[in-house]
This record gives sequence, structure tokens and C-alpha cells, in this order.
Amino acid sequence: MPRQPNVLEPIFSTFPNGYPNCEFITTPVLHLTKTQEPNTPYPLLACVAGPIRFRYSPQTWSHDRVKRELYQPLETKFGATSSDPRYPPPPSYEAVRLSMNNGDLALFAWESDGSGAYWLGNTETPKVLWRTDKYTFDESPYPVARWAQRVLLAELTETEPWLAPYRHVAWFFLPVFFSKDGRDTSRVFFRDHAAGFPDATREQGLQFYDELLKPGILDEYRYTTATKLGTSDRLDLVRMRASMAELNAAKLLFDSGYSFTPEVELDSGYTLDFRLADSGQLIEVTRPEPPARRRAGTAAAAIKETVQGKTGNQLSAHQGAVVFVDCTSFRDDEWQAIRAESPSVGYRPAVVYRMRPEKPCEGYIRGQPGLALELT
Repeated sequence: MPRQPNVLEPIFSTFPNGYPNCEFITTPVLHLTKTQEPNTPYPLLACVAGPIRFRYSPQTWSHDRVKRELYQPLETKFGATSSDPRYPPPPSYEAVRLSMNNGDLALFAWESDGSGAYWLGNTETPKVLWRTDKYTFDESPYPVARWAQRVLLAELTETEPWLAPYRHVAWFFLPVFFSKDGRDTSRVFFRDHAAGFPDATREQGLQFYDELLKPGILDEYRYTTATKLGTSDRLDLVRMRASMAELNAAKLLFDSGYSFTPEVELDSGYTLDFRLADSGQLIEVTRPEPPARRRAGTAAAAIKETVQGKTGNQLSAHQGAVVFVDCTSFRDDEWQAIRAESPSVGYRPAVVYRMRPEKPCEGYIRGQPGLALELT
């Protein structure tokens, strides 16, 4: 399927689960986040549902078949209501909206000539669709993707009106805001935790990321980046704050005039967070938790311990990679202690910085990263 154009502006031009959805982990896994101390085990859930994606059925569909094979199984299991979607589907398509009594939602659009159909839902997938292929919004036909996102965005801002003014945040994180397991936790993170800023209001955090996302610097990598926020029903603030560190790093690079590619898979088997377009410079991002949340007794010890978690793997395998140490989780007094001392982090080259809404990025550099960054 051809890649579609950027869909955000067209969407807003008129803008006023069950186990088959899971990716099973069948063996025990230990995972190190960007903020965890070295050798700390992090258990993954046995079944993790991913971001919301289309399922494509190449079969012929009709209203009768939709009722029989989609609506009736959902009605039996959850209680369901079938209705017309908020917006009409693209020309040559017919569509239904299925809402479940437990709050789940699904959209189904099928071509009138019988040549295929698209399912998009955060509920249990009906058995008839279990073996169908999944596609992101970008991988799906543009008219269908635009229509579905319009519907979901309208649903989102109706149920979460505080998100309505921040259309870039709403659009970018739509795949997780409507994921089966992560829809509640992802919304709580922005609503109740200021998107990871420890001393900002909800509005300040949302405005910061809305402005960050507005230029579209991460649109091409939307599913990869947004999904890192999490599709779990467990609110893991450490991991969620770490995921936002990559957005912060993208902002620092963009504001400094650099083009980049995120999530770079390397021959070493590691994936580093960024590669600069012109120089090929590799960058790995880490976000330490402040000393109040970890065993380290001081802010300087906290950042050094966090960086040590990288030096034995990604950084040792890629000499010359720059480590970005995002201290955005530090409060003013903790950060001022860091600024006054400008301590070594146990690795060079390193960039240590902190971001705040409505303020320039503050930080310092250790070693020679070969970067001209917008730091104060």
C-alpha cells in the first residue's frame, strides 16, 4: 500500500480486546528502561496489546454479515450497540460504529463493491478477523485512515475535553489513546501528571508537547514513538517519563538545526535513539529519576548511576556515540545542584540538560560531542 500524505491538517480542517489483539511473550523477559539502575529486572506482562491498528479483510461484506459475524458476538459477550459513525465513510464505503457496554469501541468500513473491509477497534477482535493482517494509519488507504482518525479524534475530545485545545498531542498519541490496554493510563499521564514535568500544570505540559509536535518532526515515526508511552493498563510513570525523553531530545536537536532519524537499528544488535542526518553521529538518550525516587543520595550520583546502565552495552559497543542525559524529572533545587557542580557522568561525550515549559533548555556538555546545541 502506498504511504499516505500527512493527515493532520485535513483531519482538523473540519474538526469543531481480547487475546487475539495481544502480542504474546512466551518466555521470561528482563528489560532495562532508560531510567532503571543496572541489572534491575523489569517484568513484562504476559500479554501486551499494541497500539490501535487496522485489520484488513479481503472478503466481501454486507450489513447482514456485519450483524451476524461482528455485532452479534460482541453483543453476546459485552453488550453492544451498532450505529452510524459520527462522520460518513469515504465514497464507495459503508460503515458502522460498534460501542460496547464496557467502554470499548470499534469502527468497521467495507467497500460497497465487495472488494475488502477495514476493522479498527480496542475491543476483542471477532473470530472471523483473527487471521487478518494489521496496518497502521500510514499503511492504510488515505481516505479510510483520514476518516477513522476524524471519528476517533472527535470521540476523544468529547470524552476528554481537556485535550481538545492540543490537537497535535491528540493526533500524535491517538494510537495509544485508543489502545486496548493503554487508553486509560496514557490519558492519565497527560491529564494528571503534566506529561512528566514534576512542577508544571497539565496545561503547561500539554502546550509544551503540542508545540514540540507541531512542526511534524516525528510524524513519520509516529507509531514507534507514540507506542513507547505504553499500551499497558499499568501506570508506569518511570517508563512513561523515559519515553518522553526521546521527544525532548528530538526537540533539542531540531531547535539546534539538526535533522535526524530515530530508533536506529545497528549491526551490533543494539538500537540507538538517534542518528544525525549529516554526520551520522549516534545519540543515546537516558532520563534519570531524581534522588528522592532512587537509592542514589545526590542528584549527581543519580545521573552517574543511570549513565552506567548504558556504558556496559549500547555505548561500549559504539565508541563515540553521544549520551544525552535528560534531567527533566529533577525539580529546581535538584537541578540547581547539578548546574552548580556540572559533574562528570562517567562517560564522554555527554550532554546533560533539563527542559521546562516556556523556558529555554538549560544544560552543559562533557567531552567533545561535535554538536552546536541550543543550551543556556
